[in-house]
Amino acid sequence: MSGAERPEWVVREDASATVIVALFVRQALGIRAPEELPHLRGAPAAQPVDDDDAAVLQRQWLAYWAMSVEPQAHPSPVPLDLVDGFETLAVLPVEGFDELRAAMAPLAGDAVAYANWASERYAAQARSGSASSYRAYASAIAEHERRVGRRAHSFELNVQVLPLTQRGVWWIGSLTIAVTDGLRGDVAAFDPAIQPIIAELA
Repeated sequence: MSGAERPEWVVREDASATVIVALFVRQALGIRAPEELPHLRGAPAAQPVDDDDAAVLQRQWLAYWAMSVEPQAHPSPVPLDLVDGFETLAVLPVEGFDELRAAMAPLAGDAVAYANWASERYAAQARSGSASSYRAYASAIAEHERRVGRRAHSFELNVQVLPLTQRGVWWIGSLTIAVTDGLRGDVAAFDPAIQPIIAELA
């Protein structure tokens, strides 16, 4: 089999400040969805409210969230514009998002500071070698190949390593998962946690 025919896998790991800002906004505004995804550690959390205004915010936030996690898969039908105060970390469509834009405004400074802190913390851990990306995923893929008795299919996976309050792995997009930073740094626990994801893709 030539190199061109050999299956390939691509795993991109990050702690995107854009994704973290979106989660900070969700938590600070008391938005429930997606309900299975836990809160960020150390970020303010408002009580969820059930009314028409909250439903509008949640609908707009879910669209913003999809664009933040997988922007290429969720293009906006109208131009995007930076949200004031969020530097380059938050963009919204210029139409149809007035309520969310207004609700986000007071959160800008705290959201950006939190996201920068979390991203820098992840980068420092990655530099220290405590979470060797390639080795972790290669080991899981090799184990999957042994189990199924064939080469892994080609696949792409984006991994967001986030400071969440619960340990675990959650799908947050069609090609994207969220992993708790504590779980990602625990080699013994991370391998069995990522196995079902690899099995689903490969």
